[in-house]
Amino acid sequence: MAVLKVIEVLADSKKSWEDATKKAVERTAKSVKNVKSAFVQGQSVVVKNGKVTAFRVNVKITFEVK
Repeated sequence: MAVLKVIEVLADSKKSWEDATKKAVERTAKSVKNVKSAFVQGQSVVVKNGKVTAFRVNVKITFEVK
């Protein structure tokens, strides 16, 4: 039986939500081993002077505890 843990990670990108998600997973994988999946729980943007300046994601990342 596998034991899994879920953590919540926030990330942003000036390019896209997809890029922000990739950053969240890649950064988490540097400090957490056995990452198994990621679920984007929410998306938002930062707006300055009527323009989108950043894309933000709230990601739930699941990893296996050994």
